[in-house]
Amino acid sequence: MVQMNDVRMVYGNTEAEALSGVSFTINEGEFVFLVGPSGSGKTTIIKLITGELSPTSGQIMVNGFDMQGIKRRKLPKLRRTLGVIFQDFRLIDKKTVFENVAFVMRAVGTPPRIIKKRVPYVLDLVGLGEKSKSYPDELSGGELQRVSIARALITRPKLIIADEPVAAIDASMKMNIVNLFKELKDKYKVSFIYITHD
Repeated sequence: MVQMNDVRMVYGNTEAEALSGVSFTINEGEFVFLVGPSGSGKTTIIKLITGELSPTSGQIMVNGFDMQGIKRRKLPKLRRTLGVIFQDFRLIDKKTVFENVAFVMRAVGTPPRIIKKRVPYVLDLVGLGEKSKSYPDELSGGELQRVSIARALITRPKLIIADEPVAAIDASMKMNIVNLFKELKDKYKVSFIYITHD
């Protein structure tokens, strides 16, 4: 699924290392926490996994893709195997919940009949079936996060990266979101990388 071997990352012309000799493996269906304070390299690791950055040295394999010097034309194919949940949700204000989730499927060329069937299924899965016509400004923080989760799940990714996924929601919803991740991992055999400083 994800394998890093002796990965080193130096930004620009500086001598400061963002990562120094990082090695780990994440297997199919694993739930992994990436924990550390600000500046510890968590975001750098995510950017390397998603292909935003290439490592200075070392080897990275993600879902069968060799990330060392991956060609730009292969990045969309890699990214279809990934789902990303952002702490700031990154939803489109002028689109409904349904449209926000469907947007990802349209971007990869999914036929409308499949979108029409799959989006309600995934919204039901995260407990938002009745909110499909709502707009982001009509939702609570927990609901916004669940839209973000639905959007990450919609393409059936092999790996979901959750970047500080509960930072912006109240304490009562935090365990609900984490439990939902666990259920999804078990049901769909998807791997999770859960990034947090806490």
